[in-house]
Amino acid sequence: MFMLSICMISFMFLLLLSVLFMLLSVYFIMMNLIVFIEWELLSLNSSHFIMIIMLDWMSLLFMSFVLFISSMVILYSEDYMSNDKFINRFIMLILMFIFSMILVIISPNLISILIGWDGLGLVSYCLVIYYQNVKSYNAGMLTALSNRIGDVALLISISWMLNYGSWNYIIYLDYLLNNNESFMISIMIILAGFTKSAQIPFSSWLPAAMAAPTPVSALVHSSTLVTAGVYLMIRFYKLIELNNLNFFILLMSTLTMFMSGLGANYENDLKKIIALSTLSQLGLMMSILSLGFLNLSFYHLLTHALFKALLFLCAGMIIHNMNNSQDIRYMGSLSNKMPLTLICMNTSNLSLCGFPFLSGFYSKDLIMEVILMSNMNFISFMLFFLSIGLTVSYSFRLVYFSLLGTLNMMVIHSLTENIIKMNKSMFFLFLMVIIGGSILMWIIFPNPVMICLPIYLKLLTLIMCLFGGLIGFFMPQFKIFKMIYMNKNFYQMKYFFGSMWFMPILSTYSMLKYNIKLGEVFIKSMDQGWNEYFLGYNMNKFIYSYSFILKKFQSNSLKIFFMMFMMWFLLFFTFIMLLNL
Repeated sequence: MFMLSICMISFMFLLLLSVLFMLLSVYFIMMNLIVFIEWELLSLNSSHFIMIIMLDWMSLLFMSFVLFISSMVILYSEDYMSNDKFINRFIMLILMFIFSMILVIISPNLISILIGWDGLGLVSYCLVIYYQNVKSYNAGMLTALSNRIGDVALLISISWMLNYGSWNYIIYLDYLLNNNESFMISIMIILAGFTKSAQIPFSSWLPAAMAAPTPVSALVHSSTLVTAGVYLMIRFYKLIELNNLNFFILLMSTLTMFMSGLGANYENDLKKIIALSTLSQLGLMMSILSLGFLNLSFYHLLTHALFKALLFLCAGMIIHNMNNSQDIRYMGSLSNKMPLTLICMNTSNLSLCGFPFLSGFYSKDLIMEVILMSNMNFISFMLFFLSIGLTVSYSFRLVYFSLLGTLNMMVIHSLTENIIKMNKSMFFLFLMVIIGGSILMWIIFPNPVMICLPIYLKLLTLIMCLFGGLIGFFMPQFKIFKMIYMNKNFYQMKYFFGSMWFMPILSTYSMLKYNIKLGEVFIKSMDQGWNEYFLGYNMNKFIYSYSFILKKFQSNSLKIFFMMFMMWFLLFFTFIMLLNL
């Protein structure tokens, strides 16, 4: 009797739902529909507790992509996690995560958003600590505590919206636009979005979360969890624009792009390079969102989810074959032994760089042309184009280390890619990376718009990409660059650029340092100081000496009685004299 595993059932169900939501989203765009579904959970003394679901083209399209990538990740996980004794528990965690994400996407209500938001945080913590070791526990704690800041910000915005009588923010957006009290809600939503999408100063948790299994990284840290913050800010954009917070978001997001691009060029861990690349693309989404192009930001969110999920799955295949080694310096000539994986990986890399007519090109090139048309200051403009160059630089550095050179591992015969389900999931995503960008362009922007720019501005993006690619590809090869790289005089600069501007240190050690110092002061002054002297060490001595004095008083001595009588008489006489005065 043929029995389907939980992986295959989940895969087929999610893929079917994904296709259904895709067709529905196209229908909603064509008919210009928004559907609200109300479900009254409880009615008590004229107070109604109502669950509201909002279905529009954006939520349906996002759900379709989340479910498609999730189905591919589950299919991939069946082989990748095949040696895991508790694979069913792993799949159930992923399904719980998907349910939480869908709750965030379809909710126009802050309460249900918070439930989904907390679900994302909790399940991602469980997935990050899945490999039970000290590194995973530390990464999980950093992830959970960083995201709790955003959860608290959402709680504060919920309590603030008590002033309006309901938490259905969609209904109150127009009212809030005419109300000066909306500033607090805007600040809290930006804080929540920044923590979930790992913008400066909350960036350190995203590379740390790479301690999770690679399928989790492909799903959680590329297409769903980290983009939830961007999605929330798209929904609340009217408030953010009203309170003139766009420039703050633009500054933080461009700095995040630049910082993560620099860090990835100094990183040697394969998964951390891809994580820093995700951070850079999140900065790009946030920055174009801050300029008011919501659909463009959402478009890049979807195309990025496709090629970044594929990049993580290819990285997982390589790590699987490289005996769990993630260091790119051990790789080389992998195209001879793993051609399919390297084709998929380099295609997704080129899509990330904005290579013409791959999915990343459509969104990225459009974003850069829109930025060239925008009224932007010179610093933001420079940061944008430097970040684009750095993106191509670390991508081609990765291509150099994986394709060229010699394999630096001890054995060669272990390299294989005859793992059918992993190959299938990579192939489906590979197809979407090639055709997904143009399909989405037809769906989201049905009317073509001509962007007319001078030829030198039109080609500026491609020139920066070419320049960054040349730097990334040739720098590891030339001896002069190796000498500079190995020179101890440049150590501090390399450490600063490679450590994400000290953000992991600031997020971990600095948070603990002063608390531990304060605790040490308290221990020395109280526990080992006065408390120890009066209560612990000398308690017996004090009790003995005081009981000795009391014993003397109670020994019926005539002198003591006479002294006591004189003392009380003097006290009484003084009191009478004071009363007479």
